[in-house]
Amino acid sequence: MSRKYQGLIVLNTKSLDGTVDELVSSVAKEIEAEGGKIDKVVQMGRRQFAYNARHLEAGHYVNYHISGSPDMVAKVQARLHLNTKVHLQHFQRIA
Repeated sequence: MSRKYQGLIVLNTKSLDGTVDELVSSVAKEIEAEGGKIDKVVQMGRRQFAYNARHLEAGHYVNYHISGSPDMVAKVQARLHLNTKVHLQHFQRIA
C-alpha cells in the first residue's frame, strides 16, 4: 500500500562543499534508497531563523512530495538524522 507524504527539510548550507542543488539531489537519493518515490521537489530557498539554532542563522528549505509505504517514513527519518547537512525534518501524510 502506497501513501503520499510531504517532507519539509531544512538543509544546513554552512561550509557546503558543492552546490545546493547537489545537496538537494543527494537527500532525494537517500529517500529513494529507503523505498520512497519522489513525486515533486520544491526548493523554497534560504530563510532566516527567528533565533540562532545550533549556531545557524539560516537554512535552505526544501519540500519533498513522496509516495511510499507507511514504514518508509520512519526509515527515512532515521537515515536523515545521521546526515549532518540536514538541520531539521518534518514529514506529514497528505490526502
